[in-house]
Amino acid sequence: MANGSSGRSALSRIMQILGTFDVNSAFLTVSQLSQRSGLPLATTHRVVSELEQFGLLERERDKTYRIGVRLWEIACRTPGALGIREIAMPYLQEIHFAVRQHAQLGILQGHDVLFLERLSTRNAVVNVTLIGGRLPLHASSSGLVLLAHGPGSLQDEVLSSELVKYTKDTVQSPAHLRRLLAQIREQGHAVGNGFIHPHARGIAVPVYGMQETVVAAISVVIPNDATPTLPTVRLLKDAAHQVSTALRAAYLPLGDPHDPQSTVGGKYRTLVNSSMNSMDFFARHRQNHSL
Repeated sequence: MANGSSGRSALSRIMQILGTFDVNSAFLTVSQLSQRSGLPLATTHRVVSELEQFGLLERERDKTYRIGVRLWEIACRTPGALGIREIAMPYLQEIHFAVRQHAQLGILQGHDVLFLERLSTRNAVVNVTLIGGRLPLHASSSGLVLLAHGPGSLQDEVLSSELVKYTKDTVQSPAHLRRLLAQIREQGHAVGNGFIHPHARGIAVPVYGMQETVVAAISVVIPNDATPTLPTVRLLKDAAHQVSTALRAAYLPLGDPHDPQSTVGGKYRTLVNSSMNSMDFFARHRQNHSL
């Protein structure tokens, strides 16, 4: 990618522009994009215009810009973040129906858990999770699961950093956090009683990808009361097992005999996980490129 006068590649400038958007700043003017990205106004105008042409940015009537649907469309085709979300969604819905509170899906991003999905009822307990939002790894049940199964170097970094305190029950001691991570690895789940809000309890379990690597966490946020956690843990682990199986199938090489979605006459691999009737339809029409 050719460099501009600033010495940065075109891709680098594009990423600077796209990186200025967040859940609290979803609509930005060109001037704001320039200020937040650190790029000259003329450069910002040029990059924004090209991103708009490709549908990666969309212009509103008030002359602000937002992330384009085209970017979401492309991302949905990968077994990465949105691919995981697509595969996990039917199971998240079942969890949500069972708990009638919050069900969510998160992945590791730096020292945070990034939430890809959250299903909530209107009268559910307090939950600060936002779709596309982040929480520190040590403070949420999803984050603790991801941290417990993360690289040792990441654990060392978090343990040596300042642990943000949300309530009196948020983990603050590195020694306490280290013991908790070991317990999570042993038990296969995390429980956070009042870590983010006194009235909320988070319960999370890992989702596995290829080579038994933890790639995501499925969790619920429910009232922090005397209700036993074990039935909810079992519910989550069953769902996570099914998501893990479907996710691994999406990564298997073509023609792999171990693929549970193999069919007579050829192998059908997809990131979609829908109703059984829908999946049968996709398999029968796998040669139709219009689907």
